[in-house]
Amino acid sequence: MVPKLKALHIIFIALVSVSSGFSAIRVVAALPDLGSIAAYIGGDKIEVSSIAKANSNPHSVEVFPSYMAKVSRAAMYLKCGLGLDQWSDAIIDGSRNGGIVAIDCSNGVSVLEKPAKVDASMGDVHPFGNPHYWLDPRNGEEAAHNIADALKKIDPANSSFFDGNLARFKAECENRFAGWQAKMKHLEGRNIITYHSSWVYFANAFHLEIIEHIEPFPGIPPTGNHLAKLVDCIKKEHVAFILQEPYFPDDAPKFLTRQTAVKTFKFAPSCLDIKPDSYFAHFDELINQLSMVAGGK
Repeated sequence: MVPKLKALHIIFIALVSVSSGFSAIRVVAALPDLGSIAAYIGGDKIEVSSIAKANSNPHSVEVFPSYMAKVSRAAMYLKCGLGLDQWSDAIIDGSRNGGIVAIDCSNGVSVLEKPAKVDASMGDVHPFGNPHYWLDPRNGEEAAHNIADALKKIDPANSSFFDGNLARFKAECENRFAGWQAKMKHLEGRNIITYHSSWVYFANAFHLEIIEHIEPFPGIPPTGNHLAKLVDCIKKEHVAFILQEPYFPDDAPKFLTRQTAVKTFKFAPSCLDIKPDSYFAHFDELINQLSMVAGGK
């Protein structure tokens, strides 16, 4: 019996060793968009989760101990960067995971709205520029590059696997972007209003003109005078539509619609899930709805 038990023990150890050799890299993403891109690049070599939800304000995510526990078991953390997710630093620090690799996914992005100076009168302006870069699909490619490079350093044996998925991501992104641009062609140059400055990169990608925000300054609620100004603006500048994030109040957009009949689209700036196709599916939804707006000035 003893030799048989010893043999079984050896087989068990071998199985554990093989299993551990193929264990997935645990990746935590600040935003579901970054998680989705990582899932595409990493495939079955990684296990992805995210912190922020699509319908939560990415500027002010509450830090819970459960987030720290999640990150304590991770090998990689994907930060949005550009000062948006400062709460990520609190989560990483609280995790006490000294070995985690933190990646700033904004590296390589052409940053828009970099302020020449920042002071209190400007509201919650981001000193490093607008951080909502993932809403331009071309910046999704930059994030994918950053993620692939980091995965290859952690798991060099699977470098060719990550490179292959990166190439497929880029090809799919470029192909889809061309199709999305074609659907939005009739809206090029149209004036729009957004609640917050979340949509600057999206507008730049699809040649829309953001001429006003419902917030007079970032993070500052609209006053009666500002809303009156927006009513005049909508009428004079033939505003095509308003884009509103789901975590801001409905009062102001509804008022503007009553006064001008302008249509408001309420969209989350982030995708709903972290599946490999979720990043692209989010753009599909945005474009399919917005492209139904009539063109022309």
